[in-house]
Amino acid sequence: RIFVQDTYIRAARGGTGYAKVGGNYGGGMRASLDAMQYHCKDVLWLDAAENKYVEEIGTSNAFFRINDEVITAPLDSGTILPGITRNSVIMLLKKWGVKVSERKLAIDDIIAASKDGSLQEIFASGTAAVISPIGCLNYKGTDYKVADEQVGPVAQKLYDTLYGIQTGKVEDDMGWTYKLFDLD
Repeated sequence: RIFVQDTYIRAARGGTGYAKVGGNYGGGMRASLDAMQYHCKDVLWLDAAENKYVEEIGTSNAFFRINDEVITAPLDSGTILPGITRNSVIMLLKKWGVKVSERKLAIDDIIAASKDGSLQEIFASGTAAVISPIGCLNYKGTDYKVADEQVGPVAQKLYDTLYGIQTGKVEDDMGWTYKLFDLD
């Protein structure tokens, strides 16, 4: 369960939201308290300018699969971290033939997709967690389910592939890893 934060902001244009610096996360502590009141694990941040477009989940990049299209926030606002894992997710999805869009996505569109059943998956990507699936959003005190609240097939395939490449259990056909030495 993720709490949609519509009171506080994480980052604004002209700030340092695009960078992985400690100051970007300290302000999130107040929002985390709100999330805990609703028994949520983290926060889905909305944009600072209009307070309606989704940006990130906690300290991770956010992805939404609606009608077989995976959507993530664009980098042009200067408020989204251009993460390596984010880029890896986009590259893998494109390689697999999944439609990927980097564009603004309104929270109202996500809620409508949950209601009409076209919201297939939500997941976050980041260095430590790799891929974190989301089963439910709490927005304005109401829970909105993500599909059947189970790990979706795209999120699972991404996790298995990325973690597998990181651990050497999946062949890296993207050229992302380098052998430094042989332990034999």
